[in-house]
Amino acid sequence: MSGTITEKILKKHILEGTPKVGEEIALKIDHTLTQDATGTMAYLQFEAIGIDRIRTEKSVSFVDHNTLQTDFKNADDHRYLQSVAEKYGIHFSRPGNGICHQVFLERFARPGKTLIGSDSHTPTAGGIGSFALGAGGLDVAVSMAGEGFRLKYPKVVGVMLTGKLTEWVSAKDVILEVLRRINVNGGVGKV
Repeated sequence: MSGTITEKILKKHILEGTPKVGEEIALKIDHTLTQDATGTMAYLQFEAIGIDRIRTEKSVSFVDHNTLQTDFKNADDHRYLQSVAEKYGIHFSRPGNGICHQVFLERFARPGKTLIGSDSHTPTAGGIGSFALGAGGLDVAVSMAGEGFRLKYPKVVGVMLTGKLTEWVSAKDVILEVLRRINVNGGVGKV
């Protein structure tokens, strides 16, 4: 089987559509993540679907954004998130466990899997060889219900880096320089 890791993951997960750049496909989603700023609405939407358990391999609800407890609102949301996680088979990550996208990468992400999350930093899990995208809460809810996530088949772009990094330059510095050169919009619809 030839192709990039992205193409291999997509081919394995396509439920509908053709793997052609720009064509709409539906992907089977293996994993989801939410965080407390976006998760409450996602889980209300999931409950409205009316199924009794998640249909993903792993879904994780993180409490890492709204941890300040100055009144009852955040505490009520957190109790709701914990109860919905218990009811539907979702892993609940308590406040203080760490930032959702980093903890997911370190503890839950797996090469070859698909992930969507209601946090803009969800693509961090791509660093382990998964296909990871940020999405809206309704998309996450529908994916947890076992339905395909719809997107346009992306263009896979290779970036060849040569030379040697100078002292104190990290991978983050490299990607920021690549983005500066191609412009942030230069990556839209591309992997």
